[in-house]
Amino acid sequence: MPALYEPTQLRTFLAVAQTLSFTRAARRLGLRQSTVSQHVRRLEEATGRPLFVRDTHAVELTEDGEAMLGFARAILEAHERAAAFFTGTRLRGRLRFGASEDFVSTRLPEILEAFRREHPDVDLELTVELSGTLQARLEAGRLDLILAKRGGDAGKPASGTAVEPPGEELVWQDTLVWIGAPRLRLDPDRPVPLIVFPPPGITRARALEALRTQGRAWRIACTSTSLSANVAAARAGLGVMAHTRGLIPPGLAELPARAGLPELGPVDFVLRQGRRRGAAQDAADALAAAILASGDRLRRPR
Repeated sequence: MPALYEPTQLRTFLAVAQTLSFTRAARRLGLRQSTVSQHVRRLEEATGRPLFVRDTHAVELTEDGEAMLGFARAILEAHERAAAFFTGTRLRGRLRFGASEDFVSTRLPEILEAFRREHPDVDLELTVELSGTLQARLEAGRLDLILAKRGGDAGKPASGTAVEPPGEELVWQDTLVWIGAPRLRLDPDRPVPLIVFPPPGITRARALEALRTQGRAWRIACTSTSLSANVAAARAGLGVMAHTRGLIPPGLAELPARAGLPELGPVDFVLRQGRRRGAAQDAADALAAAILASGDRLRRPR
């Protein structure tokens, strides 16, 4: 009797679940779209239940598909542990990884914990910086892998069809919102007090542009390269910040519509890899896979 759930089919299922697109999943896996469809169909036949609801415009997980996410990860992790044990191969080397601070202070620890369990011999050099700075360091060859923010309209032509720029993989999408201390009240007759990162911060640029477009006066109440410093300033009531909705720090809250501040639009978190080979490349591939495998959870704010 054949195995009920084939690892290849499970990997394809996870790729479709993470991207909610058969086309993107095929691109990520290096397969033809027809092959991706075939893998999903065979997995659905094995389970006897539909895992996706799909039409010409959208792909969504069914309730059984949501349940399969956890099972698929567990099966694949067990499969990879067994393969590593019997082949005696382990990743080694140094990985230079850069990430934006809002991700580091919220979702990264659980991903790194799982990565360390699977690859204990990889030495991690972690850089926490603004997304623009991370991009520059990657291009200069000073980092092997980065997880950074990107404007949510990047890579999308006028038709609205998403096209990922070369070398980038979308992890998840979110929305930038205004946040501040729950007790904070803005005076509509006074400039908006802003708490911002210095250039080239994406959230800074988006906040200033939105306020200029609205014609709303503003002033810089606090600026720092440190997210923790900016969060402390916001908790103290010094002003408002532009921040990712799914990563709002404790003690701060999204400002209500009655505050009258302009919408800030979408933001993407993307992975980019450098051009190193050998052990560093293998380690970067492994961490990238771990982050992408968490993409479905990252899209669902807790």
